[in-house]
Amino acid sequence: MTRLAVILCLCLLGPPAGAEPRVPASQAEIGLSFAPVVRMAAPAVVNIYARRIVADRVSPFAADPFFSELFRDFGRVQPRVQNSLGSGVIVSPDGLVVSNYHVVGQATEIRVVLNDRREYDAEVLLGDEEADLAVLRLKDARDLPALSFRESDMVEVGDLVLAIGNPFGIGQTVSSGIVSGLARSGLSIGGGRGLFIQTDAAINPGNSGGALVDMAGKLVGINTAILSRSGGSNGIGFAIPANLVARFVEQAEAGHDRFQRPWAGVSGQPVDAALADALGMGRPRGLVLTAVHPQSPFAKAGLDVGDVVLDLDGTPVNTPQEMLFRLAAEGTGGVLPLTYLRGGRDRTVRLALVAPPEIPARDPVTIGRRWVLAGLSAININPAVVQDYDLPANSAGVLVADPGSVGARVGLRAGDILLRINDREIDDTGDVERAATVQSPNWQIEYLRGGRRGVLRFRV
Repeated sequence: MTRLAVILCLCLLGPPAGAEPRVPASQAEIGLSFAPVVRMAAPAVVNIYARRIVADRVSPFAADPFFSELFRDFGRVQPRVQNSLGSGVIVSPDGLVVSNYHVVGQATEIRVVLNDRREYDAEVLLGDEEADLAVLRLKDARDLPALSFRESDMVEVGDLVLAIGNPFGIGQTVSSGIVSGLARSGLSIGGGRGLFIQTDAAINPGNSGGALVDMAGKLVGINTAILSRSGGSNGIGFAIPANLVARFVEQAEAGHDRFQRPWAGVSGQPVDAALADALGMGRPRGLVLTAVHPQSPFAKAGLDVGDVVLDLDGTPVNTPQEMLFRLAAEGTGGVLPLTYLRGGRDRTVRLALVAPPEIPARDPVTIGRRWVLAGLSAININPAVVQDYDLPANSAGVLVADPGSVGARVGLRAGDILLRINDREIDDTGDVERAATVQSPNWQIEYLRGGRRGVLRFRV
């Protein structure tokens, strides 16, 4: 920690218990400031202006609360330009910038403005809606100021941090605070789900994609959202940890256009007090496995349903999101020590970090326009599809990728698992094509959604 950070910590903590309060005793103490850190970090934080074309459906029933819902798909489609404003962080001198997916995702035009007013066009190299992260490349950029990454697993509650971004579009702004929480999971923030660093440094709309830095000017995380009822900062902000951000940058530099996570192939639930008592544990800890795919790395390492995952590489794991974050932050291609509990005894194995296999092949099919279920698209479920669509670990069969216009109208949704169409059981996409390309006035579709079976019946 720098000398400035040590002095700041001592001053903010106040005098020791029993000591007499005192005023600053030297010119150095009077002049304490975050300015040296800001001078170091602020030039690498940029403003991002993104434009995208969205299709709005113009309906004559839009003002009527009943008919607008009844005729939801009625009316002409009218394209509309949507603008978004956010922040980003330069992480390499040759123009790699990290921001939030919800700032730049699906943008048709991206303009990046540096702190010194230089402007660059940018393109998205890699984006991931689940993690709410995107990596951009600034065109014709070189010798730019860049931030280095802090090891986010070394961050502690109470550490001083600065949030730098462009809130409300008023220009670059710096706010100070501390890390007020770690490993915040079970949250769906922005477009992303995962594990977050919590801070009380003021974060407001427009700060998304900006930097959370420590007192050495290193990147602790990417600011992504706030928890607020009013839309303003209430001192509860969240940042995506730098360890995961660094993995995104690595994959973007390697030429990947989508983020590749190691495959878990398991489902689990946190161990609470009642479950810990039932398992004979002294205290609640870890994650008990409730489903294990037979081809998953966990199964190959010897784990089974009922085992309790305690830690990955020495770091405790207590929620599904925490485990998935730890795997994603490691990337694919290596192995990781894993400790689990079985029969009252801790065991350690080596977990292979591999991408989910595309077996069986997806074999997508789309029903043609001449048939009743025109536009229905379906794919075979494999481990990669399970991960892409966040399905239960043991899912199998055929997934609806797009219900088509008629399917959507009768209640079918993307992500549903098809079980039967009329009198034909659905085992693969070939069954879908054969069942949907018949002429019939009566239709029945059986499906699985969120673990619950449903049936749709309609006439044409």
